[in-house]
Amino acid sequence: MDDTDTSAPKAGSTGVPPIAEADLHAYADGQLAAPRRDEVERYLATHAEERRRVDDWRRQNEALHALLDPVLGEPLPLRLPLKAETAAWRWRALAAGVVLCIASAGVAWIARGAVDAEALRVAQSAPPAAASGELAGFARRAAIAHVVYSPEVRRPVEVGADQEQALVTWLTRRLGGPVKAPALGALGYELIGGRLLPGESGPVAQFMYGATDRPRLTLYVTTEAPGQEVAFRFGRQGKVNVFYWVEGRFGYALSAETGKDELARVAEEVFRQLKPGGG
Repeated sequence: MDDTDTSAPKAGSTGVPPIAEADLHAYADGQLAAPRRDEVERYLATHAEERRRVDDWRRQNEALHALLDPVLGEPLPLRLPLKAETAAWRWRALAAGVVLCIASAGVAWIARGAVDAEALRVAQSAPPAAASGELAGFARRAAIAHVVYSPEVRRPVEVGADQEQALVTWLTRRLGGPVKAPALGALGYELIGGRLLPGESGPVAQFMYGATDRPRLTLYVTTEAPGQEVAFRFGRQGKVNVFYWVEGRFGYALSAETGKDELARVAEEVFRQLKPGGG
């Protein structure tokens, strides 16, 4: 007769289940019970790479909350015929759902919003003085996409800078017009690569740039912008600063968690290179 105890844990001699990816995500989100949390903390103490990943997720969660928590305080749309208590609960649940979807999915299908309908005038030769304001439309979507992808360590882009020509060709074909990755080496930023994202009703592009001593930049390129020219403008969402403008059929938004002056310096160069006839 076989006396082997088939009920013994198979995860190891200690009976402690191995640390899985789901455990790391739950730990970053503060959703683990105390015993399992202690096990994960002991694991992270000896796995520096995993610790960096968890820290990145936590920073991403904090940035997403800074971006989307203000929705909780927004007034209810007048078109919603709901009782006050029910409406408030559903509106808060909707806002919380948006935050959780973005943080857990890690994709841009949920990085959407209403297209900015504001039509403003742009100077023909150089960007005029930027105006500060709340972000909306494609500028807000650009800020959210920046928060989602800029902290990524293993795969911040779909196509790397070593395939820049293939990347530009691919994005040009998908957006239906000439797309260009500005050269920012003179300003201390090098192209990391780019990716295709879904927008409100079609594809958008995101280029990412890195520097040795400054936060990453992302350039968001979309055809989902107002049909008229929009002034070179500045806005902030949480910790993310954004300069955005419209040139022809494209809308551009440059985002970074860096100072306004530094971002303006880069945005002016990007504006110059992307303007028809620019360098």
